Amino acid sequence: MRILVTGGAGFIGSHLVDRLIKEGHKVAVVDDLSTGRRKNLNPAAKFYRMDIRDPELAEVFQEEKPQVVNHHAAQASVKASVDDPFRDAQVNILGSLNLLQNCLRYGMGKLIFASTGGAIYGEGLDPHQEEEPPYPISPYAVSKTSFEYYLRAFGQLAGLRYTILRYANVYGPRQDPFGEAGVVAIFSYRLLAGLSPQINGREEVGDPGCIRDYVFVSDVVEANLLSLTQGDGQTVNIGTGIGTTTQSLCEKLIRIIGYQGEKEYLPPRPGDLKASILSHHKAKEILGWEPHTDLDRGLRATVDSFRPSH
Repeated sequence: MRILVTGGAGFIGSHLVDRLIKEGHKVAVVDDLSTGRRKNLNPAAKFYRMDIRDPELAEVFQEEKPQVVNHHAAQASVKASVDDPFRDAQVNILGSLNLLQNCLRYGMGKLIFASTGGAIYGEGLDPHQEEEPPYPISPYAVSKTSFEYYLRAFGQLAGLRYTILRYANVYGPRQDPFGEAGVVAIFSYRLLAGLSPQINGREEVGDPGCIRDYVFVSDVVEANLLSLTQGDGQTVNIGTGIGTTTQSLCEKLIRIIGYQGEKEYLPPRPGDLKASILSHHKAKEILGWEPHTDLDRGLRATVDSFRPSH
């Protein structure tokens, strides 16, 4: 199968490209390397260094004639979306629409869209179900939600085949330890460097930080592979249904790494959801998907990837 992956030099996208190539697919990658890295690129994939907003994206479709487009390219920082909502909308809405128009113009078979779970649903201690109405509270979440609606509209108007995958907090090797997100990567990097881990919560009142649903990157890749032939017209959560506090996550990593120092507590970040957990019952029903990597095993694999030998 001929597959175009946007964001294929990024954290999740590069793992997906590796797996697709291993499965025998012909893969092309579009990535502007603004957050992706050349070292993540699989040499067996044809690479186009390009912004998804670029009019020349049409030439990639003419050349590659993809049967499936897997759309992972995005402005993915909540803070950046708050600081510059105009750019966030340009990339996540207008850039995605440029991609969508080319999909329709060149007769692409299916579009798989990497969306977000917690940011779309809002607060909730109970696992979120796909039937819940969206309640985006950041420009980033608004832009992701908006493109979901475009997909549904063109599913009706033009018969577009699509699957929307709403991710929980994805973690694993290749995640950027220097951004605002990716707390597993951030903790791993700091602990291995002998630096104190920073928890956004009030130690004096026993605040354990935010509660999140952590899903390992290889499990997310598996959901994308299943979506190649299943889940048409569906919106599906990809999470574990298990909530873990930031403090508990930190303590697990401290034990794995053997860090002997102190933890550092910072004020809660404005706009952070207190709790976000995703149910995966629909994913099991629609895609036959469920998570297979428990948190402890996934954390060990992530830490190993950050050790100096790697």
